[in-house]
Amino acid sequence: MANIKISPLGTKWRRLLGGAATGVIAAGILFAVAELLAAFFATVASPLTSVGSTFIDFTPAWMKNFAIATFGTNDKTVLLLSLALGAILLAAVAGIVAWRKFAVGATLVVAFAVVMGACIITRSGASLADLVPLLVGTAVGLWALRFLTPKVQAAATLAPDAAGSPTAHSRRAFLVRSAVLAGAAVVVGAGGTLLSTARNTARAVRDALKLPTPKTMAAPLPAGVQAPVDGLTPFVTPNADFYRIDTALIVPQIDPSQWQLRVHGMVEQEFTMSFDELLASELVETYVTLTCVSNVVGGNLAGNAKWLGYPLREVLARAKPKPGADMVLSTSSDGFSASTPLPVLQDDRNALLAVGMNGEPLPLEHGFPVRMVVPGLYGFVSATKWVVDLEVTTFEQKAGYWTSRGWSSHGPIKTSSRVEVPRALGRVPAGTVAIGGSAWAQQRGISKVEIQLDNGPWQPATLAAEASLDTWRQWSFIWNGAPAGSHNVKVRAYDTDGTLQVQQQAPPEPDGSTGWHSITFTVT
Repeated sequence: MANIKISPLGTKWRRLLGGAATGVIAAGILFAVAELLAAFFATVASPLTSVGSTFIDFTPAWMKNFAIATFGTNDKTVLLLSLALGAILLAAVAGIVAWRKFAVGATLVVAFAVVMGACIITRSGASLADLVPLLVGTAVGLWALRFLTPKVQAAATLAPDAAGSPTAHSRRAFLVRSAVLAGAAVVVGAGGTLLSTARNTARAVRDALKLPTPKTMAAPLPAGVQAPVDGLTPFVTPNADFYRIDTALIVPQIDPSQWQLRVHGMVEQEFTMSFDELLASELVETYVTLTCVSNVVGGNLAGNAKWLGYPLREVLARAKPKPGADMVLSTSSDGFSASTPLPVLQDDRNALLAVGMNGEPLPLEHGFPVRMVVPGLYGFVSATKWVVDLEVTTFEQKAGYWTSRGWSSHGPIKTSSRVEVPRALGRVPAGTVAIGGSAWAQQRGISKVEIQLDNGPWQPATLAAEASLDTWRQWSFIWNGAPAGSHNVKVRAYDTDGTLQVQQQAPPEPDGSTGWHSITFTVT
């Protein structure tokens, strides 16, 4: 049999692919073992979670705005996928380097582990013990890299043996080892996910929790709060559809029996409050529309719900803030913080330590067991989820998470309106066209909404009934005899002081977007 000649290019690519595969499989083992062991430690012990959370912390404002504008509430899914892709690429590089010189490849793995360890240990509430899963995972990953590298080196050589055939045995050995370790990584990783779910009781406790009857019930919604236009957003947003924008890559899992709220700082009486104590307080119900400061003109990062909670003014009255204090820094269990003006939490608005949402305990992703709900302020300075700490202080001394990154410190919600029906670039039949949407100006209310068709005169829309100054208000307009063709509709709103919403277009940063929303649709 004639000798088989292998081109140098083929040999090079086989070496690269083999080395890359080795690195990726070893990384899979590293992360699978680390995630499995992390189930027995704090959430921050998960390397991917801590790296992703650290990335979020250092994300510049322009990138955050781009991610939310592009991916909306799927931004965290995209981030996780991006992190996974980045880990695969780095692992492939380490595997290729290890093929040439194992010590250098192993050093790269250790360097990556050091970076991940730094991300873990610097997270809020982390301890040295939370490094154990990463350390064990790194050791097992290095062993896997060492276990596979000799076989991939032999398999990639492609030198003919004495009988003139390729070294098929080495290739089979490499493939077998790779398949076994890859399968083990999948099984161990899945086991870690299942174990984490089984060990965390937050969801089970939440599902079994029975909320107390509020001392003050929410006023019944007046008839006609839902404008008579098919396709409009429901006046009360279902929990499953409520927008979620926060810095928590993985939803915190908090057992209510372990939850405590610390109230301290510039107060005469520091104290802590347990979840049972909070539930035993005189709770109130109220409808409040929340808005994210990242909401672009016409965006969907707003939602309206019925909240159950304890007034924050009562919490602060117990603490007795000292003269000179002008801000409350609220902190989440995951380290996020918000700077809320003290007077806003002391006036007669229903700013709450909320425990319920639309008649049930808070969903985990919306702050279970306790979050803040403050009418009239964007969420980045008020709506702290998984809240565990309230520090009475001053704006001069402290700054919240986003304020320290260049966003405004107070964040009052601006008057906004949007067109929801017809959909942008939608098609509707000729004749009578129903147009509708929502407008909001929390703490001020909406007094008038106007629309403009095809750059014509402004015309008054019909306002739906008003539930309160703290909720959005729907509007509608019936266009009779709409001709076929492309059309544009623009909307603007006035608050109850008669102030027209700002026309000038401005991005969300640093204190909320402005501009009149318009859409184009086609009548067929």
